[in-house]
Amino acid sequence: MNDVDLSGAIWRKSSRSNLGNCVEVARLSGGLIGVRDSKAPEDAALVFTPAEWDAFVAGVKDGEFDLQDDRLSFAADR
Repeated sequence: MNDVDLSGAIWRKSSRSNLGNCVEVARLSGGLIGVRDSKAPEDAALVFTPAEWDAFVAGVKDGEFDLQDDRLSFAADR
């Protein structure tokens, strides 16, 4: 997915973003989802398929990436 055109992307970030430490998300052509660092929008964006994005969001909602003891606690570790 190295050839994804991001020039027309409309980037959004959370309304709760106030310190600048945020990511921005955009829907891209072909159903892809782009994610980039709001502090460095000129840098490369990560691009996910809808299935990858859905799996990530489900993991967030399920607590798969919750911090415990200053490290990520992945489901496989539980």
